[in-house]
Amino acid sequence: MSVLEVTALKKVYSQRLGGNKVEALKSVSFAVKKGEFVAIMGESGSGKTTLLNILAALDTPTSGSVVLDGMNLARIREAQIASFRRDNLGFVFQDFNLLDTFTIEDNIYLPLVLAGKSYKDMSNKLKPIAEALGIDTLLKKYPYEVSGGQKQRAAVARAVITDPKIILADEPTGALDSKSSDELLNMFTRINAMGQTILMVTHSVKAASVAKRVLFIKDGEVFHQLYRGEETQDQFYQRITDTLTLIATGSGRD
Repeated sequence: MSVLEVTALKKVYSQRLGGNKVEALKSVSFAVKKGEFVAIMGESGSGKTTLLNILAALDTPTSGSVVLDGMNLARIREAQIASFRRDNLGFVFQDFNLLDTFTIEDNIYLPLVLAGKSYKDMSNKLKPIAEALGIDTLLKKYPYEVSGGQKQRAAVARAVITDPKIILADEPTGALDSKSSDELLNMFTRINAMGQTILMVTHSVKAASVAKRVLFIKDGEVFHQLYRGEETQDQFYQRITDTLTLIATGSGRD
């Protein structure tokens, strides 16, 4: 069963004063099944960010549709978008997006507070997540008191605490050192093994190689995709690298 269905997605930006139109997405179609871990790769300007913004209901397509768990995003009223996003989507950003004036605990609680949950419910929900992510001793600290890797773990906790239909991760390892990146990717693998659906945009071949499938975006279209299958991470890493080389040299689709 597909939790996300993207069909013929097109996005055209009009420049001011009658300037040229920029086609960020031409015709993007793909589906993500429940429990999948999918990575999206592509060069800068390929349309990855535009696609993620549309999936996050932060932007609207010129044409085409995005259906999340049976709900067409275009049919959600403006007044309901924020609550829909909060209830159905989890976000992990490159720069963490934690509030420095809130403790780690309060940052994680934020989407539940906005949803009107009681402190008892929030506390019961956070405890196993914090322990699983290794941040249970950091909850009373502030973001500026912990490392980048610990901030990103807190961001992951905030993303999963609402039991989202899908986690959207935007370059989640981009601001992390090698050790913290490995820890985060292991965390994503564990969360995915528990049934969490993840869609991750990344420039990192290493990050993409932990996913089960990789979509390659080029010139606003899905150019190619790879399935990991029974391959090891190292084998999948090599195939991803080879595919990126083919794309960069302008070779045709498989």
